Amino acid sequence: MKNYDKLLNDLAPQKFGKKGVIWTISLTVLIVLGIAAYIDQVIQGQIVTNMNDYALWGVYISNFVFFVATSFVGTITVAVLRLTKNAWRTPIVRIAEIISVAAIIMAGLTIMIDMGRPDRLLYLFIHGRMQSPIIWDVIIIPTFMAISLLLLYFPLLPDFAILKRHYKDSKPTQSKWYGKLSLNWTGSDAQKSIQLKSIHMIALLIIPAGFMLQTVDAWLFSTLFRVGWDSTNMGAYFISGASVAGVGALVAVVYVIRKSYKLEEYITDFHFDKLGKFLVLTCLIYLYFNINEYLVPEFTSKKEEVTHLNVLVTGEFAPLFWFVIIGGLIIPIVVLLFKKGRKPFPMFLMSLLVVLGSWWKRYLIVTPTLLHPFLPIQGVPESWHHYFPSIHEWLITIATLAMALLIITVLVRYVPIIPIQRTADEQEELELNKNTKS
Repeated sequence: MKNYDKLLNDLAPQKFGKKGVIWTISLTVLIVLGIAAYIDQVIQGQIVTNMNDYALWGVYISNFVFFVATSFVGTITVAVLRLTKNAWRTPIVRIAEIISVAAIIMAGLTIMIDMGRPDRLLYLFIHGRMQSPIIWDVIIIPTFMAISLLLLYFPLLPDFAILKRHYKDSKPTQSKWYGKLSLNWTGSDAQKSIQLKSIHMIALLIIPAGFMLQTVDAWLFSTLFRVGWDSTNMGAYFISGASVAGVGALVAVVYVIRKSYKLEEYITDFHFDKLGKFLVLTCLIYLYFNINEYLVPEFTSKKEEVTHLNVLVTGEFAPLFWFVIIGGLIIPIVVLLFKKGRKPFPMFLMSLLVVLGSWWKRYLIVTPTLLHPFLPIQGVPESWHHYFPSIHEWLITIATLAMALLIITVLVRYVPIIPIQRTADEQEELELNKNTKS
Protein backbone atom coordinates (compact mmCIF):
# COMPACT_ATOMS: atom_id res chain seq x y z
CA MET A 1 0.00 0.00 0.00
CA LYS A 2 1.62 3.25 -1.19
CA ASN A 3 0.37 5.48 1.68
CA TYR A 4 1.16 3.03 4.48
CA ASP A 5 4.17 4.94 5.84
CA LYS A 6 2.19 8.17 5.99
CA LEU A 7 -0.69 6.36 7.67
CA LEU A 8 1.62 4.88 10.27
CA ASN A 9 3.28 8.23 11.00
CA ASP A 10 -0.14 9.91 11.32
CA LEU A 11 -1.75 7.30 13.56
CA ALA A 12 1.13 6.04 15.71
CA PRO A 13 1.06 7.44 19.28
CA GLN A 14 2.79 10.81 19.49
CA LYS A 15 4.67 12.57 22.25
CA PHE A 16 2.89 15.35 24.09
CA GLY A 17 3.68 18.86 22.96
CA LYS A 18 3.95 21.81 25.31
CA LYS A 19 0.17 22.07 25.66
CA GLY A 20 -0.09 18.35 26.37
CA VAL A 21 2.51 18.57 29.14
CA ILE A 22 0.73 21.57 30.73
CA TRP A 23 -2.60 19.72 30.47
CA THR A 24 -1.18 16.60 32.14
CA ILE A 25 0.49 18.59 34.94
CA SER A 26 -2.74 20.53 35.57
CA LEU A 27 -4.75 17.32 35.88
CA THR A 28 -2.11 15.87 38.21
CA VAL A 29 -2.26 18.94 40.47
CA LEU A 30 -6.06 18.68 40.70
CA ILE A 31 -5.78 14.99 41.55
CA VAL A 32 -3.19 15.67 44.28
CA LEU A 33 -5.46 18.33 45.83
CA GLY A 34 -8.34 15.85 45.76
CA ILE A 35 -6.23 13.12 47.37
CA ALA A 36 -5.20 15.54 50.14
CA ALA A 37 -8.87 16.43 50.73
CA TYR A 38 -9.82 12.74 50.78
CA ILE A 39 -7.07 11.88 53.30
CA ASP A 40 -8.39 14.65 55.54
CA GLN A 41 -11.93 13.30 55.06
CA VAL A 42 -10.82 9.81 56.13
CA ILE A 43 -9.01 11.22 59.19
CA GLN A 44 -11.79 13.55 60.35
CA GLY A 45 -14.75 11.61 59.01
CA GLN A 46 -17.73 12.76 56.96
CA ILE A 47 -18.07 15.78 59.23
CA VAL A 48 -15.91 17.68 56.71
CA THR A 49 -18.66 17.22 54.12
CA ASN A 50 -22.06 18.92 54.13
CA MET A 51 -23.86 15.58 54.03
CA ASN A 52 -26.15 14.84 56.98
CA ASP A 53 -28.96 12.55 58.09
CA TYR A 54 -31.18 13.89 55.30
CA ALA A 55 -28.75 14.63 52.45
CA LEU A 56 -26.91 11.37 53.09
CA TRP A 57 -26.16 11.00 49.36
CA GLY A 58 -24.42 14.11 48.18
CA VAL A 59 -22.32 15.12 45.22
CA TYR A 60 -20.32 11.87 45.35
CA ILE A 61 -23.34 9.79 44.35
CA SER A 62 -24.25 12.37 41.69
CA ASN A 63 -20.75 11.96 40.32
CA PHE A 64 -21.02 8.18 40.49
CA VAL A 65 -24.25 8.17 38.48
CA PHE A 66 -22.64 10.51 35.93
CA PHE A 67 -19.64 8.20 35.45
CA VAL A 68 -21.87 5.15 35.10
CA ALA A 69 -23.96 7.02 32.51
CA THR A 70 -20.91 8.14 30.54
CA SER A 71 -19.47 4.63 30.45
CA PHE A 72 -22.71 3.20 29.06
CA VAL A 73 -22.85 4.76 25.62
CA GLY A 74 -19.21 4.32 24.69
CA THR A 75 -19.32 0.56 24.96
CA ILE A 76 -22.90 0.16 23.75
CA THR A 77 -22.28 2.42 20.75
CA VAL A 78 -19.11 0.53 19.92
CA ALA A 79 -20.84 -2.84 20.32
CA VAL A 80 -23.75 -1.87 18.07
CA LEU A 81 -21.46 -0.33 15.44
CA ARG A 82 -19.23 -3.41 15.47
CA LEU A 83 -22.14 -5.83 15.20
CA THR A 84 -23.83 -3.85 12.38
CA LYS A 85 -20.46 -3.34 10.61
CA ASN A 86 -20.99 0.35 9.95
CA ALA A 87 -18.01 1.47 7.86
CA TRP A 88 -17.90 5.04 9.24
CA ARG A 89 -17.26 3.79 12.78
CA THR A 90 -13.51 3.13 12.39
CA PRO A 91 -12.07 6.50 13.58
CA ILE A 92 -14.58 6.75 16.44
CA VAL A 93 -14.79 3.35 18.13
CA ARG A 94 -11.48 3.32 19.99
CA ILE A 95 -12.03 6.79 21.45
CA ALA A 96 -15.45 5.63 22.67
CA GLU A 97 -13.90 2.52 24.22
CA ILE A 98 -11.25 4.60 26.02
CA ILE A 99 -13.89 6.95 27.45
CA SER A 100 -15.95 4.00 28.67
CA VAL A 101 -13.00 2.35 30.41
CA ALA A 102 -12.00 5.62 32.13
CA ALA A 103 -15.57 6.35 33.23
CA ILE A 104 -16.36 2.90 34.66
CA ILE A 105 -13.04 2.81 36.58
CA MET A 106 -13.88 6.16 38.16
CA ALA A 107 -17.45 5.03 38.91
CA GLY A 108 -16.07 2.18 41.02
CA LEU A 109 -13.60 4.49 42.74
CA THR A 110 -16.26 7.12 43.49
CA ILE A 111 -18.32 4.59 45.45
CA MET A 112 -15.30 3.95 47.67
CA ILE A 113 -14.87 7.70 48.20
CA ASP A 114 -18.48 7.98 49.35
CA MET A 115 -18.03 5.31 52.01
CA GLY A 116 -17.53 6.70 55.51
CA ARG A 117 -15.50 3.59 56.35
CA PRO A 118 -13.60 2.58 53.20
CA ASP A 119 -11.80 -0.08 55.25
CA ARG A 120 -15.08 -1.99 55.24
CA LEU A 121 -15.22 -2.24 51.44
CA LEU A 122 -14.38 -5.94 51.55
CA TYR A 123 -17.50 -6.55 53.67
CA LEU A 124 -19.64 -5.74 50.61
CA PHE A 125 -18.23 -8.82 48.89
CA ILE A 126 -18.04 -11.08 51.96
CA HIS A 127 -21.31 -10.22 53.73
CA GLY A 128 -23.40 -8.74 50.92
CA ARG A 129 -27.08 -9.71 50.72
CA MET A 130 -28.59 -10.41 47.31
CA GLN A 131 -31.83 -8.78 48.47
CA SER A 132 -30.08 -5.42 48.31
CA PRO A 133 -29.82 -3.51 44.99
CA ILE A 134 -26.48 -2.17 46.25
CA ILE A 135 -25.01 -5.67 45.94
CA TRP A 136 -26.37 -5.90 42.41
CA ASP A 137 -24.32 -2.77 41.66
CA VAL A 138 -21.26 -4.29 43.35
CA ILE A 139 -21.55 -7.30 41.03
CA ILE A 140 -22.37 -5.53 37.76
CA ILE A 141 -19.76 -2.72 37.96
CA PRO A 142 -16.67 -5.03 38.08
CA THR A 143 -18.30 -7.24 35.42
CA PHE A 144 -18.93 -4.29 33.11
CA MET A 145 -15.41 -2.99 33.80
CA ALA A 146 -13.84 -6.32 32.78
CA ILE A 147 -15.89 -6.57 29.58
CA SER A 148 -15.09 -2.93 28.68
CA LEU A 149 -11.36 -3.57 29.10
CA LEU A 150 -11.59 -6.65 26.87
CA LEU A 151 -13.55 -4.71 24.24
CA LEU A 152 -10.77 -2.11 24.21
CA TYR A 153 -7.88 -4.60 24.30
CA PHE A 154 -8.78 -7.29 21.78
CA PRO A 155 -9.06 -4.98 18.72
CA LEU A 156 -5.67 -3.46 19.69
CA LEU A 157 -3.66 -6.66 19.12
CA PRO A 158 -2.83 -6.02 15.41
CA ASP A 159 -1.89 -2.40 16.17
CA PHE A 160 0.39 -3.40 19.03
CA ALA A 161 2.21 -5.76 16.66
CA ILE A 162 2.59 -2.94 14.12
CA LEU A 163 3.95 -0.57 16.79
CA LYS A 164 6.39 -3.24 17.97
CA ARG A 165 7.96 -3.24 14.50
CA HIS A 166 7.63 0.53 14.08
CA TYR A 167 9.57 1.35 17.28
CA LYS A 168 12.04 -1.55 17.09
CA ASP A 169 15.04 0.67 16.26
CA SER A 170 14.00 4.12 17.52
CA LYS A 171 12.43 3.09 20.87
CA PRO A 172 13.45 -0.50 21.76
CA THR A 173 12.00 -0.44 25.30
CA GLN A 174 8.62 0.79 24.05
CA SER A 175 8.79 -1.75 21.22
CA LYS A 176 9.33 -4.52 23.78
CA TRP A 177 6.22 -3.53 25.74
CA TYR A 178 4.10 -3.34 22.59
CA GLY A 179 5.39 -6.80 21.69
CA LYS A 180 4.26 -8.23 25.02
CA LEU A 181 0.86 -6.57 24.69
CA SER A 182 0.41 -7.93 21.15
CA LEU A 183 0.42 -11.53 22.48
CA ASN A 184 2.64 -12.68 19.60
CA TRP A 185 0.22 -11.41 16.98
CA THR A 186 1.35 -12.38 13.46
CA GLY A 187 -1.82 -11.66 11.54
CA SER A 188 -2.41 -15.28 10.53
CA ASP A 189 -5.85 -16.36 9.35
CA ALA A 190 -6.31 -18.45 12.51
CA GLN A 191 -5.50 -15.48 14.77
CA LYS A 192 -7.80 -13.17 12.80
CA SER A 193 -10.63 -15.70 13.04
CA ILE A 194 -10.22 -16.06 16.82
CA GLN A 195 -9.96 -12.30 17.29
CA LEU A 196 -13.09 -11.54 15.25
CA LYS A 197 -15.10 -14.21 17.08
CA SER A 198 -13.86 -12.90 20.45
CA ILE A 199 -14.74 -9.28 19.62
CA HIS A 200 -18.16 -10.38 18.37
CA MET A 201 -18.79 -12.34 21.57
CA ILE A 202 -17.65 -9.45 23.82
CA ALA A 203 -19.82 -7.00 21.85
CA LEU A 204 -22.82 -9.28 22.37
CA LEU A 205 -22.07 -9.62 26.09
CA ILE A 206 -21.62 -5.93 26.79
CA ILE A 207 -25.04 -4.85 25.49
CA PRO A 208 -27.09 -6.69 28.16
CA ALA A 209 -24.38 -5.88 30.74
CA GLY A 210 -24.71 -2.17 29.92
CA PHE A 211 -28.49 -2.22 30.18
CA MET A 212 -28.25 -4.13 33.46
CA LEU A 213 -25.76 -1.59 34.81
CA GLN A 214 -28.04 1.35 34.07
CA THR A 215 -31.18 -0.43 35.23
CA VAL A 216 -29.64 -1.56 38.53
CA ASP A 217 -28.42 2.00 39.06
CA ALA A 218 -31.99 3.22 38.53
CA TRP A 219 -33.42 0.55 40.84
CA LEU A 220 -31.12 1.77 43.64
CA PHE A 221 -33.24 4.90 43.60
CA SER A 222 -36.70 3.67 42.62
CA THR A 223 -36.85 0.89 45.26
CA LEU A 224 -36.48 3.43 48.09
CA PHE A 225 -40.06 4.76 47.78
CA ARG A 226 -38.91 8.38 47.91
CA VAL A 227 -40.66 11.32 46.26
CA GLY A 228 -39.01 11.92 42.90
CA TRP A 229 -37.62 8.38 42.75
CA ASP A 230 -40.73 6.25 43.26
CA SER A 231 -41.31 5.66 39.54
CA THR A 232 -41.42 2.68 37.20
CA ASN A 233 -40.03 5.09 34.60
CA MET A 234 -36.59 5.23 36.25
CA GLY A 235 -34.89 2.41 34.32
CA ALA A 236 -35.72 3.83 30.87
CA TYR A 237 -35.15 7.35 32.22
CA PHE A 238 -31.59 6.48 33.29
CA ILE A 239 -30.78 4.66 30.05
CA SER A 240 -31.94 7.57 27.88
CA GLY A 241 -30.07 10.02 30.12
CA ALA A 242 -26.93 7.90 29.90
CA SER A 243 -27.16 8.02 26.11
CA VAL A 244 -27.12 11.81 26.20
CA ALA A 245 -24.19 12.02 28.63
CA GLY A 246 -22.16 9.39 26.81
CA VAL A 247 -22.60 10.74 23.28
CA GLY A 248 -21.96 14.29 24.50
CA ALA A 249 -18.70 13.20 26.14
CA LEU A 250 -17.72 11.26 23.01
CA VAL A 251 -18.21 14.30 20.75
CA ALA A 252 -16.20 16.56 23.07
CA VAL A 253 -13.26 14.14 23.34
CA VAL A 254 -13.28 13.35 19.60
CA TYR A 255 -13.11 17.07 18.79
CA VAL A 256 -10.20 17.73 21.18
CA ILE A 257 -8.23 14.71 19.95
CA ARG A 258 -8.87 15.61 16.30
CA LYS A 259 -7.66 19.16 16.90
CA SER A 260 -4.67 18.22 19.07
CA TYR A 261 -3.31 15.47 16.81
CA LYS A 262 -4.35 17.05 13.48
CA LEU A 263 -6.49 14.10 12.44
CA GLU A 264 -8.87 16.06 10.19
CA GLU A 265 -8.04 13.69 7.32
CA TYR A 266 -9.33 10.70 9.30
CA ILE A 267 -12.02 12.23 11.53
CA THR A 268 -13.96 14.32 9.05
CA ASP A 269 -17.02 16.56 9.08
CA PHE A 270 -18.95 13.49 7.94
CA HIS A 271 -18.24 11.76 11.27
CA PHE A 272 -19.37 14.82 13.23
CA ASP A 273 -22.54 14.96 11.16
CA LYS A 274 -23.27 11.33 12.04
CA LEU A 275 -22.52 11.89 15.73
CA GLY A 276 -24.64 15.06 15.68
CA LYS A 277 -27.65 13.15 14.40
CA PHE A 278 -27.06 10.52 17.06
CA LEU A 279 -26.79 13.18 19.78
CA VAL A 280 -29.94 15.03 18.75
CA LEU A 281 -31.85 11.73 18.72
CA THR A 282 -30.72 10.88 22.26
CA CYS A 283 -31.58 14.41 23.45
CA LEU A 284 -35.08 14.18 21.96
CA ILE A 285 -35.69 10.80 23.64
CA TYR A 286 -34.41 12.07 26.98
CA LEU A 287 -36.50 15.26 26.71
CA TYR A 288 -39.55 13.05 26.22
CA PHE A 289 -38.72 11.06 29.36
CA ASN A 290 -38.19 14.30 31.31
CA ILE A 291 -41.63 15.52 30.25
CA ASN A 292 -43.07 12.17 31.32
CA GLU A 293 -41.16 12.26 34.63
CA TYR A 294 -42.31 15.74 35.65
CA LEU A 295 -45.65 16.29 33.90
CA VAL A 296 -47.50 13.20 35.15
CA PRO A 297 -46.84 13.89 38.88
CA GLU A 298 -48.04 17.47 38.30
CA PHE A 299 -51.39 16.19 37.06
CA THR A 300 -51.81 13.61 39.81
CA SER A 301 -51.34 16.43 42.35
CA LYS A 302 -50.07 14.37 45.27
CA LYS A 303 -48.98 16.78 47.95
CA GLU A 304 -45.42 15.48 48.32
CA GLU A 305 -44.88 15.31 44.55
CA VAL A 306 -46.17 18.85 44.02
CA THR A 307 -43.87 20.18 46.76
CA HIS A 308 -40.92 18.42 45.13
CA LEU A 309 -41.81 19.74 41.68
CA ASN A 310 -42.31 23.30 42.92
CA VAL A 311 -38.83 23.29 44.45
CA LEU A 312 -37.42 22.18 41.09
CA VAL A 313 -39.46 24.42 38.80
CA THR A 314 -39.77 27.65 40.80
CA GLY A 315 -37.88 27.14 44.06
CA GLU A 316 -34.36 26.64 45.35
CA PHE A 317 -33.23 24.36 42.52
CA ALA A 318 -35.03 26.21 39.68
CA PRO A 319 -31.91 27.85 38.12
CA LEU A 320 -30.18 24.47 37.85
CA PHE A 321 -33.34 22.72 36.68
CA TRP A 322 -33.97 25.15 33.82
CA PHE A 323 -30.31 25.19 32.84
CA VAL A 324 -30.41 21.40 32.51
CA ILE A 325 -33.64 21.39 30.48
CA ILE A 326 -33.00 24.43 28.27
CA GLY A 327 -29.21 24.55 28.12
CA GLY A 328 -28.53 20.82 28.30
CA LEU A 329 -31.33 19.59 26.03
CA ILE A 330 -33.47 22.14 24.16
CA ILE A 331 -30.68 24.40 22.84
CA PRO A 332 -28.54 21.45 21.62
CA ILE A 333 -31.61 19.94 19.93
CA VAL A 334 -32.41 23.19 18.09
CA VAL A 335 -28.79 23.75 17.00
CA LEU A 336 -28.10 20.15 15.96
CA LEU A 337 -31.25 19.86 13.86
CA PHE A 338 -29.52 22.09 11.30
CA LYS A 339 -26.62 20.84 9.16
CA LYS A 340 -24.44 23.85 10.02
CA GLY A 341 -24.95 23.06 13.70
CA ARG A 342 -23.42 19.63 13.11
CA LYS A 343 -20.08 21.07 11.99
CA PRO A 344 -17.16 20.23 14.33
CA PHE A 345 -16.90 23.47 16.36
CA PRO A 346 -20.66 24.02 16.96
CA MET A 347 -20.88 20.32 17.82
CA PHE A 348 -18.08 20.76 20.36
CA LEU A 349 -19.86 23.69 22.03
CA MET A 350 -23.14 21.78 22.16
CA SER A 351 -21.41 18.70 23.56
CA LEU A 352 -19.95 20.77 26.40
CA LEU A 353 -23.43 22.10 27.18
CA VAL A 354 -24.84 18.57 27.10
CA VAL A 355 -22.12 17.13 29.36
CA LEU A 356 -22.42 20.00 31.85
CA GLY A 357 -26.21 19.67 31.84
CA SER A 358 -25.91 15.90 32.29
CA TRP A 359 -23.68 16.27 35.34
CA TRP A 360 -25.98 18.77 37.05
CA LYS A 361 -28.96 16.60 36.11
CA ARG A 362 -27.52 13.82 38.30
CA TYR A 363 -27.19 16.33 41.12
CA LEU A 364 -30.87 17.24 40.70
CA ILE A 365 -31.89 13.58 40.71
CA VAL A 366 -30.10 12.95 44.02
CA THR A 367 -30.32 16.07 46.19
CA PRO A 368 -33.86 17.57 46.08
CA THR A 369 -35.49 14.21 46.79
CA LEU A 370 -33.37 13.64 49.92
CA LEU A 371 -34.32 17.07 51.23
CA HIS A 372 -38.02 16.16 51.03
CA PRO A 373 -38.52 13.13 53.29
CA PHE A 374 -42.00 11.82 54.08
CA LEU A 375 -41.80 13.10 57.65
CA PRO A 376 -41.23 16.85 58.10
CA ILE A 377 -37.70 17.93 59.00
CA GLN A 378 -37.87 19.30 62.54
CA GLY A 379 -35.67 19.70 65.59
CA VAL A 380 -32.46 19.81 63.52
CA PRO A 381 -30.04 22.61 62.57
CA GLU A 382 -31.26 24.93 59.81
CA SER A 383 -28.32 23.87 57.62
CA TRP A 384 -29.83 20.37 57.42
CA HIS A 385 -32.75 21.78 55.45
CA HIS A 386 -30.39 22.51 52.57
CA TYR A 387 -27.38 20.90 50.96
CA PHE A 388 -24.51 22.21 48.88
CA PRO A 389 -21.13 20.45 48.67
CA SER A 390 -18.30 21.53 50.97
CA ILE A 391 -14.82 22.45 49.72
CA HIS A 392 -13.69 18.88 50.51
CA GLU A 393 -16.46 17.45 48.37
CA TRP A 394 -15.71 19.81 45.48
CA LEU A 395 -11.97 19.09 45.57
CA ILE A 396 -12.55 15.33 45.63
CA THR A 397 -15.22 15.51 42.90
CA ILE A 398 -13.04 17.65 40.63
CA ALA A 399 -10.15 15.25 41.29
CA THR A 400 -12.23 12.25 40.13
CA LEU A 401 -13.20 14.09 36.93
CA ALA A 402 -9.54 15.03 36.44
CA MET A 403 -8.50 11.42 37.02
CA ALA A 404 -10.94 10.22 34.34
CA LEU A 405 -9.46 12.76 31.93
CA LEU A 406 -5.92 11.70 32.92
CA ILE A 407 -6.72 8.04 32.18
CA ILE A 408 -8.01 9.10 28.75
CA THR A 409 -4.91 11.27 28.22
CA VAL A 410 -2.47 8.48 29.12
CA LEU A 411 -4.27 5.93 26.93
CA VAL A 412 -4.33 8.38 24.03
CA ARG A 413 -0.58 8.88 24.50
CA TYR A 414 0.33 5.18 24.24
CA VAL A 415 -2.55 3.59 22.30
CA PRO A 416 -3.30 4.28 18.62
CA ILE A 417 -6.36 6.54 18.73
CA ILE A 418 -7.54 5.35 15.33
CA PRO A 419 -7.10 1.65 14.45
CA ILE A 420 -4.02 1.46 12.20
CA GLN A 421 -4.52 -2.01 10.71
CA ARG A 422 -8.22 -1.55 10.05
CA THR A 423 -7.72 1.88 8.47
CA ALA A 424 -4.96 0.47 6.26
CA ASP A 425 -7.21 -2.44 5.20
CA GLU A 426 -10.07 -0.05 4.38
CA GLN A 427 -7.82 2.24 2.34
CA GLU A 428 -6.36 -0.73 0.46
CA GLU A 429 -9.85 -2.03 -0.29
CA LEU A 430 -10.86 1.44 -1.50
CA GLU A 431 -7.83 1.57 -3.83
CA LEU A 432 -8.62 -1.87 -5.23
CA ASN A 433 -12.22 -0.84 -5.92
CA LYS A 434 -11.03 2.30 -7.73
CA ASN A 435 -8.57 0.32 -9.84
CA THR A 436 -11.24 -2.26 -10.66
CA LYS A 437 -13.68 0.44 -11.81
CA SER A 438 -11.05 2.22 -13.89
